[in-house]
Amino acid sequence: MQLPFRKADCRSLFRYFANRMAVPATKLISKFGLLLIAIYLFFCYFMVEIVAQYIPVGADTAFLGIKQEYIDIPFYLPVFYIHVFTAILALPSGFTQFSRYILKRWPTVHRLNGRVYIISILLLGAPSGFIIGLYANGGLPSRISFCLLGVLWMYFTWQAYAEARKRNIQRHKAFMYRSFALTLSAITLRAWKYVLIAIFHPRPMDVYQLIAWLGWVPNLLIAEYLLTQKRPK
Repeated sequence: MQLPFRKADCRSLFRYFANRMAVPATKLISKFGLLLIAIYLFFCYFMVEIVAQYIPVGADTAFLGIKQEYIDIPFYLPVFYIHVFTAILALPSGFTQFSRYILKRWPTVHRLNGRVYIISILLLGAPSGFIIGLYANGGLPSRISFCLLGVLWMYFTWQAYAEARKRNIQRHKAFMYRSFALTLSAITLRAWKYVLIAIFHPRPMDVYQLIAWLGWVPNLLIAEYLLTQKRPK
């Protein structure tokens, strides 16, 4: 069978893409960046381990063991599992959105990951998080915090998407900083929990009230600080 192109063309095309992709690792990421990525991957693995606890699904698995008073609510369990299995998608898809290398070399990957990030938050992770927040441990202070987190997560993510559609890249980046700061609350919330218990040994309900706010407010303040540093003087 006659091929529509020559083998020599294939070899040339392969060499072209190989040369385009062959960038020394030292130019891609600094040592500090490599350390941050290693820490981030460690916590992502930690999150995967947490999610894996819920396979197979059950009504009293792991965290659900202390939520038995809400299990009989018809929508609680489905919403809980939607949040568990979809919110975690925002961690890898959001992280790669900040890679200039991916944006420059593989803009299609950037756009596809962006869509995964937007959909996983706007349609699944944030709405389900808001509903779960209505039944959060720690009473009214915790419920206000988690519901506010869900609303802000949806708002910042939507604004990031809307600004990207309008090609307003600077505002798109700013809202992605804020959105991803709240995405990281899945990690920082649990990190704060372990730190507080290890150092202060507080009562369980006090822990929930503290981490409900510590899990995302400092993240957002750091994001705002980074944004002020990036603005032209």
